Amino acid sequence: MSDLSAFPITRKWPAKYPERIQLYSLATPNGVKASIMLEETGLPYEAHLVSFDSNDQLSPEFLSLNPNNKIPAILDPRGPGGKPLALFESGAILLYLAEKSGQLLPRDPAARYETIQWLMFQMGGIGPMFGQLGFFHKFAGKDYEDKRPRDRYVNESRRLLAVLDQRLSGRQWMMGDDYSIADIAIFPWVRNLIGFYDAGALVSIVDFPQVTRVLDAFLARPAVQRGLTIPARS
Repeated sequence: MSDLSAFPITRKWPAKYPERIQLYSLATPNGVKASIMLEETGLPYEAHLVSFDSNDQLSPEFLSLNPNNKIPAILDPRGPGGKPLALFESGAILLYLAEKSGQLLPRDPAARYETIQWLMFQMGGIGPMFGQLGFFHKFAGKDYEDKRPRDRYVNESRRLLAVLDQRLSGRQWMMGDDYSIADIAIFPWVRNLIGFYDAGALVSIVDFPQVTRVLDAFLARPAVQRGLTIPARS
């Protein structure tokens, strides 16, 4: 049996199955990247809810694993060399799980780097810009009388959606016929933009039919449907 007692995070979230990957997360667009990836690959894991309502992400135990206090984070008892590996940042987790499982990341070097390129496109563009739009449209920023900040993020979100729409024209997924970590990174954020943020009309999502087509295909996947609900709220 794996011993994870050296990791303070396991004191707050004890592992019932210490031989499995431990996932510390919440069902946000970034959090579900990890749970969807774990469901898609079939790697055994145990999910722990990090509740923002009780500021779990600011607890000393969580900060011991991720000093940046963001979800998701994982602890793999059987990391490289058979030693435990603690990891944060959703993009890094997707890459690690792809390499560990041998799935959802092309082996061909050119296709591999192209996939990573689109992963970085999400990390550096879609996530931050869609998130800012959500702030100014749904949360505290919606009360600002000056709508220029909101409009800036509307325009940038539309630009990014146009890039996606062009890329997906004639393709089943971001990398063509092959579903990959690029799709797992991107489409939870598209779902959040038009669902939770209720910004579909604001960005005129109907102008991007390729994006909505692939979003529908993404949401139809059984592993995605399961991953979107993990960790379950108590």
